[in-house]
Amino acid sequence: MGMDQLLHSFLEAQRARVFEVVEGLSTEQLTRSVLPSGWTVLGMIEHLGGAERHWFQQVALGAADPLPWPDDPADADNSGDSGDDDAFTSGRSPEAVFGFYRDQIARANEVLATVPWDTPPVGDHGQGDTSQITDLRFIVLHLIEETARHLGHLDAARELIDGRTALGQDPL
Repeated sequence: MGMDQLLHSFLEAQRARVFEVVEGLSTEQLTRSVLPSGWTVLGMIEHLGGAERHWFQQVALGAADPLPWPDDPADADNSGDSGDDDAFTSGRSPEAVFGFYRDQIARANEVLATVPWDTPPVGDHGQGDTSQITDLRFIVLHLIEETARHLGHLDAARELIDGRTALGQDPL
């Protein structure tokens, strides 16, 4: 297995663990905030979908497919979430949010299958030091980090919601 395939497998593993950690939660549990910052599990899933869209489409390709909710002005921060006051929340149905995340993963995987990984980004991240974003490989590494970080948040939220732990455990 080459390095790019290994990186892609790590990203895929993090994505799969997101779904494993939140599997079986009710709509009420998905939309209830359990931490003082106010974010919800569903809002975090929507944010992750927005991150996939932002990095693999807006940054890598220079343009993104329209959001499935085009009349929503919440895309101003390029995340695709509808959070307020920096808290990731969502007023959408779980089906819509999980569908959005799955669609964004599929679209990102299309990019990874068709764009050489050493290709410089066409678009702009819009914040911070964008000179670090050298190619698609950097974007993959960043999404591994971002997904893993938020997976830890989701794991802690799951424990606070219903006491379940060790979901989405790394098999290593």
